[in-house]
Amino acid sequence: MSSLAQPMAQSMVQSVDWLAIAPPTIVAVVGLGVLVADLFVDDARKALLGRVSVAGLAVSALMLLPLLDGDRSTFCLTGDPDVCSYTADRFTLVIQFLVLGGALLAALLSVTALKDARRGLPEGEFWFLLLSSAAGAALLPASRDLATLIVALEVASLPAFALVGIRHGDKGSSEAALKFFLSSVTATAVSLMGISFVYASTGTLYLTQIADRIQDVDGQLDTLAQTGVVLTLIGFAFKTAAVPFHFWVPDTYVGAPLPVAAYLSVVGKAVGFSGLILVTVIAFPSYADAWGPALAALAALTMTVGNVGALRQQGTRAYSAVRLLAWSSVGQAGYLLVPIAAAAYSDDAEQSIGSTVAYALMYAAVNLGAFAVAALVGRTKTLNRITDYRGLHASNPVTALLLAFFLLCLAGLPPGIIGLFAKVTVFSAAVDAGLGWLAVVMAANVVIALFYYLQWTALLFRAPEGEPAKHLVPAPLTAAIALTAALGIGLSGAPQLVLRFTDTGLF
Repeated sequence: MSSLAQPMAQSMVQSVDWLAIAPPTIVAVVGLGVLVADLFVDDARKALLGRVSVAGLAVSALMLLPLLDGDRSTFCLTGDPDVCSYTADRFTLVIQFLVLGGALLAALLSVTALKDARRGLPEGEFWFLLLSSAAGAALLPASRDLATLIVALEVASLPAFALVGIRHGDKGSSEAALKFFLSSVTATAVSLMGISFVYASTGTLYLTQIADRIQDVDGQLDTLAQTGVVLTLIGFAFKTAAVPFHFWVPDTYVGAPLPVAAYLSVVGKAVGFSGLILVTVIAFPSYADAWGPALAALAALTMTVGNVGALRQQGTRAYSAVRLLAWSSVGQAGYLLVPIAAAAYSDDAEQSIGSTVAYALMYAAVNLGAFAVAALVGRTKTLNRITDYRGLHASNPVTALLLAFFLLCLAGLPPGIIGLFAKVTVFSAAVDAGLGWLAVVMAANVVIALFYYLQWTALLFRAPEGEPAKHLVPAPLTAAIALTAALGIGLSGAPQLVLRFTDTGLF
């Protein structure tokens, strides 16, 4: 019996490609190391934990380079090596670059925020939670089965709840964390129910096998499969902050520490959208006639509600700058949904998905830049109102010019060529897929967004009221602003590099 059991046990053991899983693994290991080190490092040297965390994120991002030479897969079925749980293809690497780069920039902002808090924020716990969330976010785009996908989604989300509410004794922070938690838990419950229905009707959790089997399910299970697809997509719509599942965004961004809000605006969106792409384009292509129109309607609704919400922000209201960026991020989510919806109608779905990824890269760079400048102004203007930015050019001319550049990129106006290029790419995806009505809605929303972006930009160069406040720029903040500016300006000079880089290779 033992001689028979041994070969059977060996046949169940999956090989591990350590190089393929290195990026999320390094982040997770550094996070655990920082948590343990926090027990032994005295308060005077807590800043060392931040440096280690930044270095860990940088190393994990560099580990993407050896993976560029070809697709790699691991945790594959022993009887079918083509069916795997983890795949490091071009799509995975691009999203991991976005996630790890966004987490690195958020970490640079956090170094200054933690120092300014004067031990008001627990540093060891903060860095552990940030790195844990980043590890889950980096794992998600590589997931090729629904179990791994949902685990990665929750590893990315659960630490984020704690990060939002990490300010001890802050009522606003606690309320924001609770609202974020309840909405996310609801999304997870809906997703899990949908996934269980899909598994019950297909007998598998692997995305490629689901795509093959869900087309030919037994007639008695057809309704179950359809319900599973709908519930799974609704769950991911929560994660992308698509309307009407967006209600948590403004209060969460205001209640969270600003670097955490910046992290959620970019990395949180990357997690939701990469998961949505995987389940729609890889697992449920046969249901494109159902999820295509649904995502198109969600895109139109999301961009409209987001931009109108941003337009209604009053410049004198406390935290109005952060609220405007929050509502703007909802509007940008609508633009990101357009090419995914177009993939259901297009003959070249890969090109449509590439448009979403290209837009996400542009948005990540310039939105993090805007948050970096907001973090700088917030050091002296704690209420962070839009009116606090009046006359910024008088005290920090370079910073004012860069914020103007970031806002113009988000608006899609020159000299922010990369923003214009990204919007044209998304617009073309809608037109090529025959979604002319959605392209018209997008054009109308771009005009709405121009008003509030230009209004904020103009305020930067108006005469300041009273003596202009000096904003000292610490080295980590300088690095974050410089990196985002270099990326935005560089891509504006060569925007075609984005499309070349985002050749997803999903098919």
